[in-house]
Amino acid sequence: MKYKTQKVAYAYFVVAMGLFAIQVLGGLLAGWIYVSPNFLSELLPFNIIRMIHTNALIVWLLLGFFGAAYYLIPEESEREIYSVKLAYLQLIILVVGTLGAVGSYLVGIHGGREFLEQPLWVKFGILVAALIFLFNISMTVLQGRKTAITNVLLTGLWLLSLLWLFAFINPDNLSLDKMYWWFIVHLWVEGTWELVMASILAFLLLKLTGVDREVIEKWLYVIVATALFSGILGTGHHFFWIGTPGYWQWLGSIFSAFEVIPFFAMMSFAFVMVWKGRRNHPNKAALLWALGSATVAFFGAGVWGFLHTLHGVNFYSHGTQITAAHGHLSFYGAYVAMNLAIFTYAMPILMGRDPYNQVLNMVSFWLMTGGMAFMTFVLTFAGTIQTHMQRVLGENFMDVQDGLSLFYIMRFGAGIAVVAGALLFIYATLVPRREIIKSGKGAKE
Repeated sequence: MKYKTQKVAYAYFVVAMGLFAIQVLGGLLAGWIYVSPNFLSELLPFNIIRMIHTNALIVWLLLGFFGAAYYLIPEESEREIYSVKLAYLQLIILVVGTLGAVGSYLVGIHGGREFLEQPLWVKFGILVAALIFLFNISMTVLQGRKTAITNVLLTGLWLLSLLWLFAFINPDNLSLDKMYWWFIVHLWVEGTWELVMASILAFLLLKLTGVDREVIEKWLYVIVATALFSGILGTGHHFFWIGTPGYWQWLGSIFSAFEVIPFFAMMSFAFVMVWKGRRNHPNKAALLWALGSATVAFFGAGVWGFLHTLHGVNFYSHGTQITAAHGHLSFYGAYVAMNLAIFTYAMPILMGRDPYNQVLNMVSFWLMTGGMAFMTFVLTFAGTIQTHMQRVLGENFMDVQDGLSLFYIMRFGAGIAVVAGALLFIYATLVPRREIIKSGKGAKE
């Protein structure tokens, strides 16, 4: 650890992993309700479990991004973080807001807008925390060295914070409401978050491969350009059926097709940098997560997104289990795995035990990735059958759901593998294990 204030990232990563555990356990519980619909229906209804599952996902990913910024920006800027106290204050606000939101959901208090269910005071708390973060991190960068990685990371974090302002706009007109809603949900995950992901990937590949910074920065700018070019107007694939003008069907279809490009570029970038690299870095697990993230993101966000993004196909497939297949694999590949990659790289350094036994970490990668891949295939088949039976043949929704029960059982099995992998990752990252240190007097454990 080169800079003392990088230690702030440790607190963010630990809290993020705690929420990660809650998120995957909530998802497993929701998956079981698909198999046994009346399970906990009185005590903890499905809609509340789903809120906790999705909200915990968003919050822990954001905490991971914030922690990654506090870790990598001191190294990139070659100076300490502007204010450690502000960084911890920001974390406290976010934790209090998260606990407040979950408490509100459990007693039936929520806003009702998917992903934006937080009570108004929690939304304000998130905004205050974002402003603290932007001030703190921007002052750090402005007073230090500027690099392409810090420029892209700051751009992504500024834009995602500014887009949060749309969470406070809730017009009576349902079409307008959905437009503003997608300005957050889509432009976060298929716009600004891609910039954050690309900058973290660039930092990891810079450290792990030893490729010249100039080469990495050129790739980074190409990825950023294609992500913004396709992602902004690609929002139109959410405007197909919400009452917007018909031209969005063509704009959304065309630019959504281009959204495959930045994810393909990121995957190519990762593998080319490793191929060109000349450094044999000891942290093989971090490299596995970085390559895995870029690859699974291409398939989840790119390929599975393209499968049902053209309006002629989406007319039949939207809102089916095909959407769930795409959502799970893309979030896992693009953002979950990239956060776990920076955790895997930074935590051993922050905890002062680098290098360390990486076998359990790698096992967790294959457990989670294999489970998520199987879940994606299961949900894709289920969604295809659902589309034909429900949207083409016109069968009753609940009759179709009964016919998909076998797929839901398989999806639950895949969820068990993902949860096992997630818990194993947290254990492998946080719990010290024995290390064999060779010395002139032999080996000691």
